[in-house]
Formats: sequence, structure tokens, C-alpha cells
Amino acid sequence: MWLFLTRRLRMWVILTVVAPLATKVLRALGQTLEKRTGPSAISKGLLKAGDLGERARVKLGGKRRR
Repeated sequence: MWLFLTRRLRMWVILTVVAPLATKVLRALGQTLEKRTGPSAISKGLLKAGDLGERARVKLGGKRRR
């Protein structure tokens, strides 16, 4: 089915659905890991990756989520 979508539509789906979902998942994993084991390089990296997606969304004109 993915092959039948135009390139522009596929990019729109990735940017509007997949990227925010991945940002949310990375942030949730980082927070869960920090709660269980305390701050570590992995949990900090996951939280930074989640924040990177959030900053990109805000920079492109979206509202900040909390």
C-alpha cells in the first residue's frame, strides 16, 4: 500500500504522524528509564532526542505541548 502513495503524501504522513509519535515514545522511554535506574547516559540521550523533535515542531510554527 505504501507504494501507491505519492512521494509528497508519504512525506506528509511521516512528518505529521511518525515523527511526533517517535518523539513521544523516546521521551516516555527516557522518563521511565530515569525513574527506574536514575539518570544515565542512555536516559539523557532519549530525553534529548525527544526534546529535539519538540523544538523542531515549535520552530516550524506549532504550539508547545506539555
